[in-house]
Amino acid sequence: MHSFGKLSLSFAIGDYDRNRALFDGSVLVDGVAPVFMTLDPEEIFFRAFKNAEFDVCELSLSSFTLKVAQGTSDYVGIPAFLSRAFRHTSIYVRTDRIKRPEDLKGKRIGLPEYQLTACVWARAILADDYGVNADDVTWVRGGIEQPGRVEKLAVTLPEKIRLEAAPADRSLSQMLEDGEIDAMITPRAPSCFARRAPNVGWLFADPVAAAQDYYRRTSIFPIMHVLGLRRTIAEQHPWLPAALLKAFSASKAVAERKLADTSATKVTMPFVEEQLATAKALMGEDFWTYGVKNNLPTLETFLKHHHEQGLSSRRLTVGDLFHPGTQETHRL
Repeated sequence: MHSFGKLSLSFAIGDYDRNRALFDGSVLVDGVAPVFMTLDPEEIFFRAFKNAEFDVCELSLSSFTLKVAQGTSDYVGIPAFLSRAFRHTSIYVRTDRIKRPEDLKGKRIGLPEYQLTACVWARAILADDYGVNADDVTWVRGGIEQPGRVEKLAVTLPEKIRLEAAPADRSLSQMLEDGEIDAMITPRAPSCFARRAPNVGWLFADPVAAAQDYYRRTSIFPIMHVLGLRRTIAEQHPWLPAALLKAFSASKAVAERKLADTSATKVTMPFVEEQLATAKALMGEDFWTYGVKNNLPTLETFLKHHHEQGLSSRRLTVGDLFHPGTQETHRL
């Protein structure tokens, strides 16, 4: 469908500063009349992976990789990494039992879904830095606060991976508080941690310092979400993937310029300018990079662990994920 000679496409993406120049129209997508929906990641992923409801959308890197490995992905990847996060803050433990990461061997660890990107990265950190591999523990899948959560996509894991369902009437937060599991990996803090339940805390006493050390050693800034374009549309309009990467990169650049303007803080949080300076000192000026070339070590590390953790049946290459039109850009 066309509007004023432009391609009308639905976009489902998060309401982040790096996307806002697209929302307000100050950055345009060449040849496209976008219809934006700002939704939470869980809703976008559920609807995208179940029914491919959107033309352009934010995708879980892990679930997307799973679909690509299966040869069933309705979307092609665009290397605009809309969400990134160090996941040292995502591992919660019973502090009366777990004193150091190595103590997790042989233990029971809860997670909302085995395939969640945050969980893949947390397991990668445990394996690479502390020798705790995916087959060294028993994984307990369940809802963070509500019982009964299931994987959004069916996963077939190797026999060596022990994954069981939480009891039908138990949330993971309650199980951690009651000591029924020894630890929990989750992108959202469980309520038992938020209300400071006894013997519940972070695995890393100072997760920010642990993440900074991890970056110094690896130069990896973990990628959580990628942009997806419906495959049938990419086939009909081969110019579109590059146009999307160009626009999303330009929108991010606008957000970065605004964040660096110290005349008035753009985020409702003190010390933002100081944190920005700290991030640049550690990671360089372009610390939140889009594109394949600057993210190869991060992407290759992710794909290695995704396969080793039993999620992707074959070891994918970075080129398998992204549309060819986005893997190189022109230079003036």
